[in-house]
Amino acid sequence: MTKSEKLNYLILFLLGGISSFSLPPYNFFFINFFSYIFLFLFLIEAKNSNKSRLIFFLYGWFFGFGYFICGLYWISISLTFDNNLKFLIPISIICIPAFISIFFGISTLITKFLLNQKKIISSVLLFSLVFSIIEYIRGIVLSGFPWNLIAYSFSNQTEFIQINSLVGIYGFNLLCITLFTIPVIWIIRKSKKNIYFMAIVGILVMSNLIYGHMTLNNLSVKINENKTNIVSISTKISLERFYSSNVDEYSIIKNLVNLSDPKKYFGEKTIFIWPEGVLPSTNINNINSYKEIFSKNFDKDHFILLGLNRKEILNGKTEYYNSIAVIDNQSNVIDYYDKRKLVPFGEFLPLENVLSLIGLKSLTNNYQSYTKGKDKKAILNIEDINLKFLATICYEIIYSGTLNNNFDYDLIINISEDGWFGNSIGPYQHYAHSKFRSIEQGKALIRSANNGISAIINPNGKIKSLIDLEQTGSIYTNEIKHKVTLFAKYGNKMYFVLIFIYIFLLLSIRRLDHE
Repeated sequence: MTKSEKLNYLILFLLGGISSFSLPPYNFFFINFFSYIFLFLFLIEAKNSNKSRLIFFLYGWFFGFGYFICGLYWISISLTFDNNLKFLIPISIICIPAFISIFFGISTLITKFLLNQKKIISSVLLFSLVFSIIEYIRGIVLSGFPWNLIAYSFSNQTEFIQINSLVGIYGFNLLCITLFTIPVIWIIRKSKKNIYFMAIVGILVMSNLIYGHMTLNNLSVKINENKTNIVSISTKISLERFYSSNVDEYSIIKNLVNLSDPKKYFGEKTIFIWPEGVLPSTNINNINSYKEIFSKNFDKDHFILLGLNRKEILNGKTEYYNSIAVIDNQSNVIDYYDKRKLVPFGEFLPLENVLSLIGLKSLTNNYQSYTKGKDKKAILNIEDINLKFLATICYEIIYSGTLNNNFDYDLIINISEDGWFGNSIGPYQHYAHSKFRSIEQGKALIRSANNGISAIINPNGKIKSLIDLEQTGSIYTNEIKHKVTLFAKYGNKMYFVLIFIYIFLLLSIRRLDHE
């Protein structure tokens, strides 16, 4: 390896690291114009120099490694709470980003066979297309990890991201990669045809902003005949509850009741949403042991949605589920949902029979791995108030297009425990995904987080109320808004439609790159 190649790898690593600051909570999206242009120029230079496939792969890998090591360092914080897992901290900091960066390496490797400086428009479109398809694959293989797509760098540009209601996050990701890379056309070839093409792109960008502005207030209001209040609670209950054998859950419940302030809503139909896992020693099967405190503080028109474990004996084996339950003021369980997307090492231990022999276990409970929910039904139905909720637990909210096949619900609920990631960028990134899901589905989203960000988000991604990371309290709404979106109806099929549009463009402009 020559000194110049080592320098190139270092520069690409730094470019990737700089690009990570485009994501929440920083949101400096303009950085990507710099980083993606330089990545593309590196690849063009490598193509012109006829460099090896390995170098093409390493260019993408080093860029991705810088991007993910800066953007995912917070994963290691979750390992600091258990002394038995602290030895994994260096592995998580290095190995997870190193593995995910393979997808970037594959993308740049494929572009070796597609880039052509003389056909720069086609090259930019092909680069964007390949990158976005590999990112889509990253979001689905090995249970998927669609975290930190570059499209999330526009989280704060609410007008600009309304297009997600049409094409979803993967389609938007494709458009973003193209947008960040397109200025390279001006840098490499300043022909009239290329200038016209960039002008068309500029018009499309402005059209998207106009579309976003026009649709921001284009919402329908569901008639809330029962005037139901929906209250989201944000807490800062210590994670020590997962490791202590003397957890005072009664005090935890009292704290939750005080934050909920149910007396304020006496005589009114109200749903209180509590965060994930606040009562680690209690499950759906024995929540009625706290019947007295619920009946004393809540009235008959009150319901509580909260994260609870669920225990079930199947074929002589005890299974545990991470669930969200609906209970009434008598602590009767009205409905529940078992989480289907479990966090590796956090909620289940891969190869548990082997790894448990060396002392490894999942982080969030002291007994065994959770079992994946078997029922695809994610709708919680409260018939007494005629409302249906799409339930998502923790990072289930990051999966675009797969929340639920049934569109017959009124609101999206997301409960989470973000304390595992401390006061880092992790909770902000997690919260940002919620805004995009609300836009995609055209539904309001209510988020309740312990040690995280709680919010009420309108179907257009606008924040109605928010409790920040360092705060506790409650927020509420009694308006239920929704809109019909193309993406909600067809899901990620809209992304594939966009791919076909790109292919059509590539076929149509083959002659445009010839002078």
